[in-house]
Amino acid sequence: MFSIREAVKGDVESIRSFDRVAHADAERSNFIERSIAEGNCFVIAADNENSLVAYGVLEYSFYNYGFISMLYVDANHRRQRYGAALMNHLESMCRTGKIFTSTNLSNVLMQSLLSNLGYKLSGVIHNLDEDDPELVYCKVLRETAV
Repeated sequence: MFSIREAVKGDVESIRSFDRVAHADAERSNFIERSIAEGNCFVIAADNENSLVAYGVLEYSFYNYGFISMLYVDANHRRQRYGAALMNHLESMCRTGKIFTSTNLSNVLMQSLLSNLGYKLSGVIHNLDEDDPELVYCKVLRETAV
């Protein structure tokens, strides 16, 4: 069992402990702190371990649509449905009729998760990461009147 909740300031060190990028990247650490302060970060706490195993960030900075700018699951807890659970939670909280996210071409696991959750490829952005294009995905959550 697990629970999903909004992250709090005291979660920063726990998130850094399993986010390998945050260990060495001050920009990523600052992103985590800012996302928590703005109320955009959500975490999964595994009940049996009393520790955080995943976090996700939902923002509205992508053309005012919901955008999941981060989904990170502890390497020891991947492929246990935590990613899907957190994505579903973020979708349920989204204020817009569409939600977007992105991942690198090299991240096959995330692409598979997005496909399984009904996301459709919307576009490709080159030159963010050298030789690893960013794939942008969209999911329609509810139809809106035009």
